[in-house]
Amino acid sequence: MSKTWQVQEAKARFSEFLEASVSQGPQIVTKRGVETAVLLPIEQWRRLRGTAQADLKALLLAPEARTEMLTPPRARHGHRPIPALE
Repeated sequence: MSKTWQVQEAKARFSEFLEASVSQGPQIVTKRGVETAVLLPIEQWRRLRGTAQADLKALLLAPEARTEMLTPPRARHGHRPIPALE
């Protein structure tokens, strides 16, 4: 369960903030009420970093489906008008 921390609170209680990240998962930091950053365990960061740099071969050979990265969103393309028949 992640928690949201104000930047002042995260700075003042950094040890607790760090421990919460390790034991509870990602911790969100807000600045003036806006979510600004996140602190997460190193294993999770490495996993995310590794998937972001995956090449096409690794992507296609992965056991889970990841095809959403390979296809463009359909909403961007318009339809051609149907010509009138005479």
